[in-house]
Formats: sequence, C-alpha cells, structure tokens
Amino acid sequence: MDTKILTYRTIIEKDGKYYHGYVPSLPGCHTQGDTIEETIKNLKEAMEGWLAARQDLGWEIPKDEHIETLQTIVLPIKSSRVYA
Repeated sequence: MDTKILTYRTIIEKDGKYYHGYVPSLPGCHTQGDTIEETIKNLKEAMEGWLAARQDLGWEIPKDEHIETLQTIVLPIKSSRVYA
C-alpha cells in the first residue's frame, strides 16, 4: 500500500473550560478536549477520520496552502484599562 504524508495547519483556542481545535483546510473538522494535549490527540483522530471518509467517497483530498504569519504590534497604553 502506498502512503502519502500530509501536513495541515491546526488551530486550538480556549473555549470556556475546554479547548476547541479545528483544521481550516478541512471544513467541518473540529474537536475539543479538556487539555491542549487531549485536543491535539483528538484533532489527529478527527483529521484521519475526515480524510478517510473523503478518500472512501472518491473525493479530492485538499491541500493546506495557507500562508501564516505572526505580526507584533506595539500599542501605546493610553489608560489604566487592562488588555487581555
């Protein structure tokens, strides 16, 4: 059996007391966990299931071709209001 290595960008965000994880390039591929580590594990399982279902249906497997950057902004503090 041939294999292909696929890499996708994943996002994990704090959502109340849980962590919400999703894959922007795989629409509807979402999961959650109590910890970041659990969410990472759940994301891998969700991605494998999402991709396997797509493959079983004979549908195209999407590529992640997003470009991601981080920007640092220096924002002057104009009041004593606390920024989160």
